[in-house]
Order: sequence, then C-alpha cells, then structure tokens
Amino acid sequence: MIPLKEQIRAFVIESFLFGDTTRPIPDDASLIENDIVDSTGILELVAFVEDNFGITVGDAEILPANFDSISKVAAFIVSKRSATDPIVAVA
Repeated sequence: MIPLKEQIRAFVIESFLFGDTTRPIPDDASLIENDIVDSTGILELVAFVEDNFGITVGDAEILPANFDSISKVAAFIVSKRSATDPIVAVA
C-alpha cells in the first residue's frame, strides 16, 4: 500500500507540476504560498480526495486549514475516514 502522503504528493506533482520531480515538496510546505496550486487547483485536489478516498468534502471544509499542504490534506482524509476505517496509513 502506498502511504497516504505519497499518494497526495504524486497527484500534486503530476497535476500541478506536470510530472517535474526536481522541485521537492516538503510535507508541510504551503501549496498556495509556493504557487503550486491556485483556487482552481484546490478544487482539483478536493475532487482527487473525494474520488480516491471515498469521502465527501463539504463546501465549508474547503479551507486552507484542510488543503494547503500535503500534511494537511492527509490529516483531513484521516479525520474524515476515522469513523468508517480506523486503520489509515499516513506516512
């Protein structure tokens, strides 16, 4: 099983950096402040999360607190899935 953060990182690299793996993305780096995603990109990230992790993201949950870094996205997924799937790998 691919660790959660690596799945998110792979999506970000492929979708927003066009596969360029030479630009490192630390887990806690702001995706917005580092010009990796914009408002449209956040919506793409939300769609990725919903489609790949079987969760629904409410409009009120689309916040930088949940989607501004790889770590924040991973933590959001874990918190949403914890009630239905208590074992989720974050690493």
